[in-house]
Amino acid sequence: MYCATFNIGACLNPDRVSKPFGFTHHNSCSLSSNSLSFTAHSFGRVKHSNSPHGALKCVASQNSEPSASVAIKTNNNPQEKVVVLVIGGGGREHALCYALQRSPSCGAVFCAPGNAGISSSGNATCISDLDVYDGAAVVSFCRKWGVGLVVVGPEAPLVAGLANDLIKAGIPTFGPSAEAAALEGSKNFMKHLCDKYDIPTAKYKTFTDPSAAKQYIQEQGAPIVIKADGLAAGKGVTVAMTLEEASEAVDSMLVKGDFGSAGCRVIIEEFLEGEEVSFFALVDGENAIPLESAQDHKRVGDGDTGPNTGGMGAYSPAPILTKELQSIVMDSIIFPTVKGMSAEGCKFVGVLFAGLMIEKNSGMPKLIEYNVRFGDPECQVLMVRLESDLVQVLLAACRGELSGVSLTWSPGSAMVVVMASKGYPGSYEKGTLIKNLEEAELVAPGIKIFHAGTAFDSEGRFIATGGRVLGVTAKGNDLEEARDRAYRAVEDIDWPGGFYRRDIGWRALPQKQFSTKG
Repeated sequence: MYCATFNIGACLNPDRVSKPFGFTHHNSCSLSSNSLSFTAHSFGRVKHSNSPHGALKCVASQNSEPSASVAIKTNNNPQEKVVVLVIGGGGREHALCYALQRSPSCGAVFCAPGNAGISSSGNATCISDLDVYDGAAVVSFCRKWGVGLVVVGPEAPLVAGLANDLIKAGIPTFGPSAEAAALEGSKNFMKHLCDKYDIPTAKYKTFTDPSAAKQYIQEQGAPIVIKADGLAAGKGVTVAMTLEEASEAVDSMLVKGDFGSAGCRVIIEEFLEGEEVSFFALVDGENAIPLESAQDHKRVGDGDTGPNTGGMGAYSPAPILTKELQSIVMDSIIFPTVKGMSAEGCKFVGVLFAGLMIEKNSGMPKLIEYNVRFGDPECQVLMVRLESDLVQVLLAACRGELSGVSLTWSPGSAMVVVMASKGYPGSYEKGTLIKNLEEAELVAPGIKIFHAGTAFDSEGRFIATGGRVLGVTAKGNDLEEARDRAYRAVEDIDWPGGFYRRDIGWRALPQKQFSTKG
């Protein structure tokens, strides 16, 4: 297998990035009465005109353009509203559409490509045939429909340079350039930045030669961590508990090429013992402000057993991340990263998602890895708790004006339980039927089901098309109430082809087991 050495410029080639999207479905959004209509002609803003039609519906089929007149909910406020385009089609993007649509300054939300749940919920108008890897096409869409803010959800379009194209065209974009996205696109790049700017992280070495990598593993002993350098859809990390397991991981990446170009280089790290936690900060290139804390569950099975996944559930706030610890993370990890990226000539604008280990012995945080976008499923619990105008907050980040911005969060807690296709994170069947979703959202207050991998079948019914399919999210006065509500909704969903963990929140709550259907 031939592997080129990593350079930031290599990330600009979209052919090297997998395209995880492409749903075929109906798209519609229904908006309530007391609506106004607009024609998207002024760049970035919506000019309002009174509409006599009351409740309006806008529909965009896979092969059609959005209606020229899009309804927006308002309280007879004549101020201009911002049209937003969200890039992506998963649960994170559904949560972002939900939060953006609730923003007082939001006029309308488009989502490309979106998914069946996003379109049916009315949280956005889905544009399923817009190629999000074609920067010129996205720019053209934004100009045609007066988009004043683009929010890029997934990492792959960012690494491919979508934000570069949009910013060059003068379109406010929340998401880093391809150069800055190397913080996630290359773990080697991130580790070198940590070295240079004294950011605490696990001891490591980088290898392209499998024999040298295995020799280093023998010297260090197990447990030890092996990571693919590039993007591997959340699956390029092996926490090896034995030397044999570590050697097999090296062969998988460097010899067999199981992760393609993402595994051409491996990072071998010391094993850190402690508790993992997710930390998010909004960044405008020079300034950063923290979001509320959240903690997710990576492993597929109850009791944190089995292989790692993209996340099987999350909750917010995370009790382990105290206010004192948050200040330490900002001072020792986030601020040095923001300043370091600026000094390197690639200012970071977007959300920094720091995966942290709170070490067992010292109680201090170390950086495991960076993601350059909102985490999934953490985004779901954060977006249902956010009370600030998300549109204005993200625009402030795009303009370099985050200094002085403060965020408002709802009191209490939120939890999301991920429902996944049986077999995930391995092979799984697609096209299984999902029923009773609308009823499940009504079993208790504060429930919102976010769709990550759904489509419509020929009869207009929801079917599963992905590994992680639904994010059943609930708010409560405390974490226990949020958990109970989420699991009530989960158990009301009729999906024999799915499964879920029964112990989300176990680190922060007394043990309480929930039965799993099937």
